Order: sequence, then structure tokens, then C-alpha cells
Amino acid sequence: MRQTYEYERPALTADCVIFGLDLSAEKLNILLIERDREPFAGVWAIPGGFVQPDESPAAAALRELREETGIVNVFLEQLYTFGEPGRDPRGWVVSVAFYALVSPDKHALAAASDARRAVWFPATAPPPLAFDHQEILRVALLRLRGKLTYAPIGFELLPQKFTIKQLQKLYEIVLDRKLDNRNFRKKIFGMGVLRELAETQQGVPHRAARLYKFDARQYRQLTKRGLSFEV
Repeated sequence: MRQTYEYERPALTADCVIFGLDLSAEKLNILLIERDREPFAGVWAIPGGFVQPDESPAAAALRELREETGIVNVFLEQLYTFGEPGRDPRGWVVSVAFYALVSPDKHALAAASDARRAVWFPATAPPPLAFDHQEILRVALLRLRGKLTYAPIGFELLPQKFTIKQLQKLYEIVLDRKLDNRNFRKKIFGMGVLRELAETQQGVPHRAARLYKFDARQYRQLTKRGLSFEV
């Protein structure tokens, strides 16, 4: 038996803030889509869309991300729920926002569905955004900068094999501040979560640096023994 309620039911959407790192340009980027439909046709926006009746917000976020950008197989973490009145000109719409960190060279972009294009933009200097997506981006940046200092999420932005200089540069770019080389190396090596490889950089004009990998298994074991990841 169907029940009726005296309260209006809001529509539910899911939005995906996708961060990617451009080490060569020393920029943290965000993936945006150019909307193909009203409202805000032709305006840049965070990938996302309406949650279908048989979906969870997380499943909808992954589906919309795949349909609008071609990106698949990413881990999305819930960010925040945005439900200010008037945030969507179509009516009362509540959005569950998620965020993810990816290495752009691992994902080929392919815009489809209601997206004309999918393009990487600087996260701190995006074009004008639709809806309240500027606020969603602001909250996502705050979460990323905060969590980066106490959890090893930054490795998701790097190639699988990286140098210590690249790792430090990642932190400097995202946190937007210079780090002391000696202190950074002391902290990161002291945690014991990096595995040194018998490989060095290839095709660089300077002296080739040693390559490393993040050892996720070792990290999990060390956290059980009380390791506190802090950079």
C-alpha cells in the first residue's frame, strides 16, 4: 500500500569532484564537463546527475562519471551534502557530493550523455561554474588539503613509480606551500611505507633519481601497530 506525505520530496543528485595532478606544470587540476542541456547549457560543471529510483548516491556518482567523462574504476569518498534552497533553478534538489584522486595519464577522457566536453582545469582557478559547484569545489579542496597531512591519499595522484622529489612536489602543490627538503625526507622515510626500487628515472636531462613505490600492505600492517601518518 502506497503512503502519502504532507511534505514535498526533494530530487536527489550526485556530484563528483575529481582531482588530478599535473607534475610538469606543477598544478592540481579538477575535471569539469561542459553542460549540453539547460539549465546552464554551455557552462562548465562538476560531473554528476540525478539519482535513479533503483540507485544509491554512490552508484549514481560512478555511473554519471562514466557516462559524462569516460572515467571508470575509481574510489569515490563521500564529501558532503549540499541542499541550500535555490541551488538549482529546476526546484528543490539536494546533492550528495563525492571526491576522488586520480592520475590523469591512467584515464582517457570521453565525454558523452549530457556533456559536450570533459577537460582538466586548474583547481584553484576554474572557469565560472554552474549551480553551486564553486562551493562544492571549495569544500573539496579543504577536505583534500586536510586529509593529505594525515592519510596517504596523495599517492593516488602520482604515477605508480615516483621519485622523492615528485612526492614532495605533490605535497607542495596541493598544500600551496614550500616544504623543507630535509624534514620531508626524514618524515617520509621514517614511516617505512615506501619501497625502494632497483630502477631510476629514464630519459631525463639531469641525473636520474631513484624510483619508489607506496607499499600499501606495509602501511596497513604499520597502522595496526600504531603508525601515525603525518606529513
